[in-house]
Amino acid sequence: MTVLIEIPSMLYPECNGQSEVQVNASTVRTALEQLELHYPRLHRSICDETGAVRRHVNLFVNTSLVRGEKGLDTKLAQGDVVAVMPAVSGG
Repeated sequence: MTVLIEIPSMLYPECNGQSEVQVNASTVRTALEQLELHYPRLHRSICDETGAVRRHVNLFVNTSLVRGEKGLDTKLAQGDVVAVMPAVSGG
């Protein structure tokens, strides 16, 4: 099934200037694996060397944060949107 991955502007250079990419995936994990195949620099910005999502990056499926119980095994449906959101901090 085709899902859309929304990319934050700071990561556009890692995916040929695109603001979004489409992948075929049934879970968030497989979506990230597709990114690794097609956009390895983007994948390295989102995931560490073990494949875990970096601490300062949040992933949302539609409007739900991907963390906790299902995490990367969160199921995706045709037309879902996975948004990559870098965490913002400061003081």
